[in-house]
Amino acid sequence: MCGSAILVLLCYTILFSISILPNSIADSITPNQTIKTNETLVSPQGCFELGFFNKSKNWYLGIWYKKISPRTVVWVANRMVALTDPSGVLRITNSGNLELLNSSCAIIWSSNSSTSVLNPIAQLRDSGNLVVREKKDPENFLWQSFDYPSDNLLPEMRLGKNLRTGLDRYFTSWKSSDDPSPGGFTYRLDTRGNPQFFMRSGDVVKFRAGPWNGLRLSGFPQSKTNSIYSYGFKFEEEEVYFYSKLVNDTVATRLVLDPDGLIKRYMWNNHASKWDVFFSAQNDPCDTYALCGANSACNNNTSLSPCRCLEGFVAKFQKEWDMEDWSNGCVRTASLDCQKDSFFPYNEIKLPDTRYSWFNKNMNIFECEKTCLKNCNCTAYTDYDISGQRGSGCLLWFGDLIDAREYSLYGQDLYVRVAASERGSSSKRKGGVIAASVTSVGMLILGLSLLYWVRKRKQGRTKPRDYTTMSKKKDIELPLFGLSKIIDATNNFSEENKLGEGGFGPVYKGILMEGKEIAVKRLSNNSKQGLDEFKNEVIYIAKLQHRNLVKLLGCCIDAQERMLIYEHMPNKSLDGFIFDKNRSVLLDWPKRFNIITGIARGLLYLHQDSRLRIIHRDLKAENVLLNSNMDPKISDFGIARRFKGSETEATTKKIVGTHGYISPEYAVHGVYSMKSDVFSFGVLVLEILSGKRNRGFRHPDHDLNLLGHAWKLYVEGSPLELMDPSIRGSWPSECEVLRCVHVGLLCVQQSSEDRPSMAAVAVMLGGEGGLPWPKEPAFFTESSPVEADASGRNHAVLSRFETAITVIEAR
Repeated sequence: MCGSAILVLLCYTILFSISILPNSIADSITPNQTIKTNETLVSPQGCFELGFFNKSKNWYLGIWYKKISPRTVVWVANRMVALTDPSGVLRITNSGNLELLNSSCAIIWSSNSSTSVLNPIAQLRDSGNLVVREKKDPENFLWQSFDYPSDNLLPEMRLGKNLRTGLDRYFTSWKSSDDPSPGGFTYRLDTRGNPQFFMRSGDVVKFRAGPWNGLRLSGFPQSKTNSIYSYGFKFEEEEVYFYSKLVNDTVATRLVLDPDGLIKRYMWNNHASKWDVFFSAQNDPCDTYALCGANSACNNNTSLSPCRCLEGFVAKFQKEWDMEDWSNGCVRTASLDCQKDSFFPYNEIKLPDTRYSWFNKNMNIFECEKTCLKNCNCTAYTDYDISGQRGSGCLLWFGDLIDAREYSLYGQDLYVRVAASERGSSSKRKGGVIAASVTSVGMLILGLSLLYWVRKRKQGRTKPRDYTTMSKKKDIELPLFGLSKIIDATNNFSEENKLGEGGFGPVYKGILMEGKEIAVKRLSNNSKQGLDEFKNEVIYIAKLQHRNLVKLLGCCIDAQERMLIYEHMPNKSLDGFIFDKNRSVLLDWPKRFNIITGIARGLLYLHQDSRLRIIHRDLKAENVLLNSNMDPKISDFGIARRFKGSETEATTKKIVGTHGYISPEYAVHGVYSMKSDVFSFGVLVLEILSGKRNRGFRHPDHDLNLLGHAWKLYVEGSPLELMDPSIRGSWPSECEVLRCVHVGLLCVQQSSEDRPSMAAVAVMLGGEGGLPWPKEPAFFTESSPVEADASGRNHAVLSRFETAITVIEAR
């Protein structure tokens, strides 16, 4: 209350006099000006507006979008104390404090700035930020609303902590859609251990967005790179915060903590005049914090229980677990023995709670493993930052692993400590996760050396090849299967158990004594590529672990027998469905779309997210296997190649692969890269959509191959005519189908630079953002492949193409 008659008279003069400010014109006020309930501040370009608004008979001072209707409030000043009538006044004092007065002249809200200036000014900026500054110093803020978020995070805002001043910028939800007062949910940064974001209801954690891993928040995979906004994370000595910036300033977007405790990103839809949900952070039960208790992982992509114990752990109370009460989590099955322990690798994981973690930004992953192994209390480790090709830094966990979950994409590798006695125990493996078992690497290398020596002796050269470089790869770990065990499993390689035959040799189905079905690939004595393929599979697949890659279970080396043992895929290869008129009907649109996205995830893992960077070089329908749920798994890494360091492409004189899938730069010049796999993927997408092979495609109206036919239909505006007749009408929306055709054509463009990366493909298939217009495909006809010269004209390269390429069929 005012303390004297003079002050009371002054207050009422301010409240009820004619305003100095014209309505909705000014963008700032000085100490001799005020804003009343019928007046507003408008940002310079008219993006935002500050003024008073009414909710449930109360009045609040807030900021909202000027040009969007209905009104969308993004910041509220007096959330704790509402105005009960429309008689409020906002002013700025001579010292630079913002004050909100009620009809009794009482200050119900203040900016409480600790510093003062001679000529203060309060200004609303086009970012939606209300700032107080010295009139002649436009960028030196004494106070800003962005430091005190309500329930919205706008571009350019920071969400996090100033470690020097203690300023904590965090969300608090509205109590309801009609009540801006603080609700029950908060979303804020916790700086203990490796900093991470939590959404809480009161003091109870409901959702954990996780720590920043260099690309995104570990538990927030929806926040992917896009053409609308960018985002990042700053971790400096004095400040830790998350931020976002607009890339396309014509789009309005905001991150919101709504009254129900859901974190959502909204985009303004001009055409429909409404806010569309771009993504939501909490999408399934696995997003519930610690749903499965300690030392477990949650996976919502399964028809079974979403919770399962990590390798080396079992349910603490099995009866509770069977009744779907997972809250008590899992405990170890065997005691650890410190430096004798090993690590079980998981991929595509949301990192566990990092409040009890330790990190070093300068270590590499090998130093990280050693550091964890030396500390008997360390339970897991991973890369601190995965933004580079190899990852960097070290992140260690101590104690229980809480709130881990499996993703199908955009997760991270995690290495969990297990007792030496537990490593590789098949009886303790949990469904769907690939285990790299500890085995004698020396035995494997010795067997490979012997095999090579035998082969060279048959060719008249007895000098064995030096495998020293391979022996240094101590992380090549595969279980060795005894020959007798494989003979029993395959019924002595009977013809009834034969699944097929490729360049490596025959493949047999087998059933182990414990009932597990396997596929045995047996190296043929007269195989020309067999030895190299065998070595490639051992080197690469043993290290690659992803739900969309075929799982290599082990190998068998006995005398002259060399065999690779894989998980059995009951539905065999994709070509047996899409190119078969009778069986193609079994693949409706949802299944085909799942296959396309699954292959994309597998390739993205190979190119970007695995510990190695692998170019497959022979992606085709025959090398995509289907499990019992029709989920795709990429197979056959016999001619795959690894890129090291900053290497992005390589050249070879020996072109290997399959006609119809090979990119033009590889076929003609021997240059292969990740974009070579992208080309093969594009061909495969168009084959899956059409049910027709690219090679050998014939049409009565033209001599174009499948790529040319798809392009012709696309430019004529009838791309849906490409679709396999057996699935027409089985899609819920044409948009998804059209997007797949578009993406397929983008992937088969002539120039490798024009083709998208697999990371971009994954985003495109997810339905986010617009797509660039594709250019004419590389190989336009079956009989006359073409390439574009510098002028953009096409000329035939058929003769060079036919003489350069070495074809490997039926692999």
